[in-house]
Formats: sequence, C-alpha cells, structure tokens
Amino acid sequence: MSQLKPVYSLSISGRLTLEMHSLNNEGSEGNQTMTRTVTLVDTDGSIHKVNAISGDMFKHIQAEHFYLLARERGLPLCAGCQTFRSDRILGDSQFLSTLPSRDEETINALLRHCALDDAEGTLIARGARSIPRKSVAEFGWVVGLPEKVRTESYFHVRYAQERGGEGEEAQAQPIFHRPASSGIYAAVATFELARIGFNDISQTYAIEEKERLRRYRTFLESVLYTFVEPNGAMRGTQNPHIVAFDGVITVSHAVLPAPTISPLSDNYKEQVQQVARALDPEGTRLLVYPFGNMAEFAATMRQIIEGTRSYRLFGESGG
Repeated sequence: MSQLKPVYSLSISGRLTLEMHSLNNEGSEGNQTMTRTVTLVDTDGSIHKVNAISGDMFKHIQAEHFYLLARERGLPLCAGCQTFRSDRILGDSQFLSTLPSRDEETINALLRHCALDDAEGTLIARGARSIPRKSVAEFGWVVGLPEKVRTESYFHVRYAQERGGEGEEAQAQPIFHRPASSGIYAAVATFELARIGFNDISQTYAIEEKERLRRYRTFLESVLYTFVEPNGAMRGTQNPHIVAFDGVITVSHAVLPAPTISPLSDNYKEQVQQVARALDPEGTRLLVYPFGNMAEFAATMRQIIEGTRSYRLFGESGG
C-alpha cells in the first residue's frame, strides 16, 4: 500500500454532450411535463435561460452507484443504507439507541458503522442534538452552454387495447407531452478524498488504512460510473445518448486544492493547467490529465484507481 501514490483531492471539469434526455424535470402542468431551466450571466453581462441538471441529481446518481458497489464488496452499511433509504443513518434505530454522549465519539461510531454515510454525508438529528457528517463529494449544476442546448416537447399517447366509451373509459388513451433536451453541458465536481474515514471533530481517522483503501477505490469507481451511466428521470424510454465527454481530471497529491474552472468558459482546460502550475511550479504535487472522450476518461480514472490511495492528513511526509 505504501507504494501507491496518495491523493488529497480530485476534481473533474468537462463538457458532456447528451442527446434526447430528460434526466431532471420540475413537475407537470396539465398534460405537459416541465423541464428544469436556470439563468446564466455570461462575461458580457448577457442573460441566458438554459436547460440544466441539478447537482443533487448527479450526487444521487453517484451515491446509488457507491451503494451497489458497497453491497457487492461487503463494505459496512447501516440499516438505513442497506435499503438505500434517503434518511440513511436515521433509519438505523439500533445505532441511534446507543449514541455516545460526545459528538466526536458519535462520528467515530458512524464512520466505522457505515461506508455510505462516511462518503456521502448525513445529519444525525436526535432531539436537541444535530451532528453533521459532510460529504466527500461536491457536484455543481450540470448546465447547458448558451446557444448549444435545445429542449423540444414531443407528443405521446398512452396505449389502450380498447378505445371508446364515455367518462373514465374515454380517458383510457390520454394525450400528454414530454420534453427531451439535447446539447453540450458544463460539468464540475470536486472530491475531498483525504476525508474518507476522517473525523472532522477530533481530526483523526476512525478506520484502518486497509478499510480506507477499499472505500477509496469504491468511491472513485462510483464517480466513474456516474458519468458512464447517468441515471435520472424517464430513462425507461428516454435513456440519454452520451455522444461526447471531454475535459480535464486534476489530481492533488499534497495538501493543495485540485482546481476547477467552469467549462462554460471556452479556455477552461488551459486555465486549469495554468492554475495548477501557479499552485505547484515543480509539477509534482498537482497533476492535470486531459481527456478527449469517454474512453480516455474511463482509462485515466482506472489508472488513478489502481495506482493511488487516499492521502492521510497529518500522516504523510510533508503533510
């Protein structure tokens, strides 16, 4: 394990081309499904309304991939996370009934008890006590580039074997409209990998290095799967076509932030590389890996997964 290069943090900045998707909708008005839009202001001050997928959606996608991998590999999961409940540790009544009196001891117990709560974060709220566990993952909105995303509404009708009749029978084949969006989207995400198993209150690690490595590799694989298979709404009939994914992966091997620049900027790759050189002039502690397509992204992530480990705060030389 000592031969593996430690990673403090990792970030991804990229442009993802998705065709005919409906991953994030806001609800319905009558028979019309409404797609989510956000407002952007460009460097000239012009305002743009664009289609977007929330960071919450991508965080949920990543957490679900982590959950499935954790179950397959036998990582510890609390009773709530064993069934992927949204309240996580709050669904584990046995754990909650034996909470230590001190918050730092509670977090230690949580970190040992559940890998999903460790990586994805949670909030233990019991009576007057409110003890947070911050997530290792931080996803930004995945937003469409102005003038490079379009959303259209398409006519659908529910199939019925028999038609006709009156009243409710006449509604057996209702008409409805669904949106589908296509375009180029800007994605940014940062992962504080040194915090896996780390108690932010006591500033110590609650789990052994072997377990940290298992969680680290599982977590990074879940990040890879998030971009390979972005789950979301209406995938039964509108599974998105992933046409392209290009950008940069930035890896920090010391206590340095792995910088991100929004891909809304055309020269974001060059900016990331320039920031990395400014933070690490020697070019040994902050490495930038460009990728031009999904295959290169997957290959680079696999190389990182197999050749690195989670940085140990206050334990690495020079840390």
